Amino acid sequence: MSAKKNSKPILEKVEPLFGSSFSYKHFNQDNLNKSEKFWHYHPELELVYVNRGSGKRQIGSHVSHYRNGDLILIGSNLPHCGFTDQMKEGQQETIIQFLPDFLGQYFFDIPEMSSVKNLFERAAKGIVFHGQNKRTIGAKIQGLRYEDSYHKLLGLLEILKLLEEAKNYTVLNAEGFMLETKLEDNNRINIVFNFVKEEFKRPIPLEEIAELVNMTVPAFCRYFKKITGKTFVQFVNEYRLAHAAKLLHEKQISITDVCFESGFNNFSYFNKKFKSLTGKSPSTYRNELNFTIS
Repeated sequence: MSAKKNSKPILEKVEPLFGSSFSYKHFNQDNLNKSEKFWHYHPELELVYVNRGSGKRQIGSHVSHYRNGDLILIGSNLPHCGFTDQMKEGQQETIIQFLPDFLGQYFFDIPEMSSVKNLFERAAKGIVFHGQNKRTIGAKIQGLRYEDSYHKLLGLLEILKLLEEAKNYTVLNAEGFMLETKLEDNNRINIVFNFVKEEFKRPIPLEEIAELVNMTVPAFCRYFKKITGKTFVQFVNEYRLAHAAKLLHEKQISITDVCFESGFNNFSYFNKKFKSLTGKSPSTYRNELNFTIS
């Protein structure tokens, strides 16, 4: 396979419907969200609620598998892909996208909105919400589907305030992924992530990935660690482990097959890494899936 295939980052153009200052989209099993198939970014913040879906998500350098639904706020220009790649009956996905200044340049500087502006700043690293916060806010997000533009806006402001007040959440990229401001650096790291997304099932020599972005191996290793806070090998392994968790959840295949289909060629090494990441062996993780509620 050519190293250049599907490697360019994609800047997604978000266009709100006529008469609205932000984008609101609803998806179900008959209307899948095809834009989440590829690695992309946009200046708009993105709020995603998946009702009872599951899938593999990548937000910046964070890679993980989620189940029992997801509520996540993604910051401006933070590259991402993943979420649901299939939906079963009754599952839905709702996405709200809005520019940081969609209500005017200074609106979020007023005292009443300062806490929401702080939420936007925290979202630069990606925030996933859990438990009752997820369910309560998610229901409000879905409820906006039937409102007119004016009440959608009022509802969004209420949702942003609830997100800011929520206590049960995780910042996904707390350890790294500080994109450089130069466009060339943004494009370079996106090329790497896109390539891993396509090629993670096979060995990826450092020489190959360094050549892809026109760097020497030592320079690439220093660059990648600086940008993501991780080594390239660590990042690829985390991507493979997230895929393994997804397979354990969605397919009734042997754990040996999960290992090799996720890009690992050593079963004991796979077991060790999976337990290190999740705290459980692959077999225990699979056995507990039906009893875990997020």
